[in-house]
Amino acid sequence: MRRSPLPPEALDATDRRILNTLQDGFPISHNPFAEVAVQLGLTEEDLIARIGRLREIGAVTRFGPFYDAAAMGGAFCLCAMAVPAARFDQVLTLVNAHPEVAHNYERSHRLNMWFVLACERPEGITRTARVIEEETGIPVLLFPKEHEFFIGFRVAA
Repeated sequence: MRRSPLPPEALDATDRRILNTLQDGFPISHNPFAEVAVQLGLTEEDLIARIGRLREIGAVTRFGPFYDAAAMGGAFCLCAMAVPAARFDQVLTLVNAHPEVAHNYERSHRLNMWFVLACERPEGITRTARVIEEETGIPVLLFPKEHEFFIGFRVAA
C-alpha cells in the first residue's frame, strides 16, 4: 500500500491521459485495450504495459469494474477503526483478508483505519464488521451511506 505521494515526474502526459480516459468507461468488446489504445494514439501493448506500471508504482490501486452493490440488492458501508500504531499492519492484514473489503485507507487521526465494506446483502455489513471486531479485538464503527455523490478525478494532462 502506497503511503506517500508519487514524485511529480512519476507520471508523464501519456500516463495522465490514460488515467483520465479510463475513468470515462472501458469498452466491453473482444479487444477493449486495442480500442482504448487507438483513442489514445498508442499500441495495445504499450497501453497494457503502462497500466501495469501505474499499478506497480501505486498510481492505480486496482484496475477493474466498479459494481453498484446497492442496485443489485447489496450494500456499501464506510467503516472506521482506532488501531494502535504497533498493530496497524497486523490489523490491516486481517481486515483486508475479507473479500467484502473494497478499499482500505490509513489516516492521521484517532480513527486511523478507514475501509469500505461491500456486501451481497445489507445484513452482511453488520456480520462482516462483527467478525472483524472478533478477529482484531477493536470496535468497527459503521457509517452507512445516506446520499450518493459521483465525483470525477482528473489529472492535468
